[in-house]
Amino acid sequence: MERAYSLLLNEELCSQLTEQQRSEFIFEWLNHLKKLLPAADRVHIKQNQRRLVDQLSGVLLGSPGPPTRWLLAHCLALLYRLGDPISAYLLVDRCDDIICSKDDSPSGLPTRLAAIACLGALYEQLGRMLVGSFRDTLTNLLKAMKNAESQGRHEIMLSVEKMLRGLGVSAAPCHRDIYKAARTCLTDRSMVVRCAAAKCLLELQRDAGFLWSSELENVATVCFRAFEGSNRDVRAAVAKLLGTLLAAAMIPRQPAGT
Repeated sequence: MERAYSLLLNEELCSQLTEQQRSEFIFEWLNHLKKLLPAADRVHIKQNQRRLVDQLSGVLLGSPGPPTRWLLAHCLALLYRLGDPISAYLLVDRCDDIICSKDDSPSGLPTRLAAIACLGALYEQLGRMLVGSFRDTLTNLLKAMKNAESQGRHEIMLSVEKMLRGLGVSAAPCHRDIYKAARTCLTDRSMVVRCAAAKCLLELQRDAGFLWSSELENVATVCFRAFEGSNRDVRAAVAKLLGTLLAAAMIPRQPAGT
């Protein structure tokens, strides 16, 4: 196992393992890579970046489970932030293609969820460097959400929240579209989707002043609907959102989007 603990995945050793062992091996490698990248020399990272991207892309296409896909997303975003960020557009395009694919095989859903997670992490880490692709990416995500199961809706809301955090005011032209989607998810039948939507709206209101001005009454109405049949996590997330909006209405800030 020690040979796996390097910047690159030990593919020779990995190929000798059973499927279950391989999954654990890759997860441990990603966990180590998450810690290793910030401490590594940037020249060394750039020298190995292409090979690392190929290996991480292989993990993406390998139908990773939730813990692995979140680690994968973090490592890919970190790699582009610390290495050469220019080629990140290629990965964004690849993830967009995966989300738009009609693959209904058993491996299709985990791969799409991983692609969604990767997009969120990339935009969060690289921010305005990817602003040129944001509208297309968001359009694909919101379109996919219409037919997505609860896992997909949850992952999309989490991803959009991260995108907003990374892009800041640069996401302003899409604020209304995000608001409409998140508002719908705030009363979703799935509790985790409601939580994710509340957190997404909380991030959105930082730069979208219409949430605590012209849309305040509508948002408040939806928040009270979200409380119906909810659990503790939903109540806490929605209460924080509603309290923040009411406070902003009383003491207005200077938002980027109105």
